[in-house]
Amino acid sequence: MVSLSDLANTLVLERPSRIPPYQQIEQGLIDAIADGRLKAGEKLPPERELAEELGVSRMTLRHAFAALEARGLVTRMLGRNGGTYVQEPKIVCDLTMLVGFTEQLRRNGVVAGTRVVSAVEMLAPDDVAEALGITKDAMVYEIERIRLANDQPVVLEKSYFPAHRFPGMLDEDISGSLYQLLDSKYAKRPTQAVESLESVIVDPRRARLMGVPTGTAVMLLQRTAFADDGCPVEYAKDLLRSDRTRIVVNSGLSATL
Repeated sequence: MVSLSDLANTLVLERPSRIPPYQQIEQGLIDAIADGRLKAGEKLPPERELAEELGVSRMTLRHAFAALEARGLVTRMLGRNGGTYVQEPKIVCDLTMLVGFTEQLRRNGVVAGTRVVSAVEMLAPDDVAEALGITKDAMVYEIERIRLANDQPVVLEKSYFPAHRFPGMLDEDISGSLYQLLDSKYAKRPTQAVESLESVIVDPRRARLMGVPTGTAVMLLQRTAFADDGCPVEYAKDLLRSDRTRIVVNSGLSATL
């Protein structure tokens, strides 16, 4: 358990302040988790003791904890071993901008890694041929990779690329950014995409690769990516661990009366 005095020293509240105490507590804990002073799995002091130490009501503290739980930074458990525990920070995946997973992790301050599971040339499955605008007797590259965040599995990627548009792709280094490879070698970097998101249950093989129990619900992100000329260059079926990732989409809204 985190020391009550150490945590109280971390969460020094400004008084008076135009920032409500619960927001100060929330931001203080966010900063402590981000810089490693609070680590995943650590248990925070009991609400009553921490509230008294900080000089706030338990309702104020609960308000801060609720906001942190909504962000996926803490989890509150009931029962004999109940309490508030620090969670591993979630990776924010912004679908608004079409950037590779490596870049997404860099923006989260996380070290990216890749483990190639398989890379083969094969006849295009029906759904792949349709998405890529190619005939069913055309060949595609199927690349399956585990994407790691600080050495922990986060995403199981399965991407398809039309072989005739990217000759020799499997002879290249496919452990890094595939989008960068498409850009540097073929001048076909994806610039736009059509994506869909749904929840699915993983089978034993995918569960083992992702480091989760069989039957776990994960997010399936399907994507067809296009180059500047409108040519489809990738069809992907990515499985994202919902306990480690958070999807963000920024929308520009307009309304008429």
